[in-house]
Amino acid sequence: MTEVCVRLPLDIREITSASKDAREEREQPLNLAVFVDPDSPDVLLEAVRSRLSPQTSAARLHIAMAEPGLKLSLAPEADAVVALIGSGTDSMRGSLADAREHYVPTAALALGSDRDLVSRRLEHPLLDTLVDEDAEHLVDDDLGAWLADRLSAKRLALATNFAFMRKAVAEESVKATAFQNAVIGVVAILPGADMPLMTANQAKMLLQIAAAYGQPLGSERIKELAAVVGGGFALRTIASELLSFVPGVGWVLKGGIAYAGTLAMGAAAIAYFERGADLSEVLREARAARDQAMAQARARIKRHERWRPGPNATTTYAPAIGAQPEKALAGPGIDTAQALVSDPAGAGDI
Repeated sequence: MTEVCVRLPLDIREITSASKDAREEREQPLNLAVFVDPDSPDVLLEAVRSRLSPQTSAARLHIAMAEPGLKLSLAPEADAVVALIGSGTDSMRGSLADAREHYVPTAALALGSDRDLVSRRLEHPLLDTLVDEDAEHLVDDDLGAWLADRLSAKRLALATNFAFMRKAVAEESVKATAFQNAVIGVVAILPGADMPLMTANQAKMLLQIAAAYGQPLGSERIKELAAVVGGGFALRTIASELLSFVPGVGWVLKGGIAYAGTLAMGAAAIAYFERGADLSEVLREARAARDQAMAQARARIKRHERWRPGPNATTTYAPAIGAQPEKALAGPGIDTAQALVSDPAGAGDI
């Protein structure tokens, strides 16, 4: 197999610009309104109080009690409303309706097990009604995911100010990047045209995750990130060679590997940050994983090179998806496809 030398497919200026954008996003102003039913459970109040404690002066909370006969006013700069529900008073229902009329994202949090019942009682949209029997799970998981989804433009500001938001914000970035790379892998027409785009997306994803966990994004870290992620370009080139053994459905595998590989990279980074690692440690682990995958991919290529048919050989490939052959066909296409699906890491971290 001929060695291929490629230029690092990452523009340092582009990554530096993305880092600057991330720093600016962390400093965005953030305004949350908290509406409280007078009989909200103490355990719910404590769970929210301990988590919604701003860490910068750019974030502000506006807390108001939904007293009987009083409709709460909503500040015009409010980004979202978080309502703590007890019995669901008329005052709370009217305040939630007013927030919706002003197109402000509004979440109603209640302890219990019947989400539909709470939604109907409050006359509030089901998707914006968050119900759980565990107050901490309700805030950490349900509210965290809801805020990350509804306030997508201010995700990094949320993560900067509220530690419980970090994982939800990072996971949203991973899912979005994985989807983008899957689409790129499927629709790219020119061979190799997708690789620089996927690589840049993965680098930006890692930047977003690091930013969500409050990591410094200095120039040295940016260069190290570019070297680690961009260095995987050779690995992705090898993966493309593997896909050439799968005629007809290689584009499907490319999209799937791009999606799974990006998810795996993001999940690993989040796991390291969750345990307290810094960006430098995450990048060291990523480099080691990349080098191991490179060795596996090269070994796989060599194995398939031994089975590549000669110029005068006749090869029967697996039928296209959807075909109904009278007899199952055996050939390198089937073997390679199964190998890639069962062990995508061996084909490289697209």
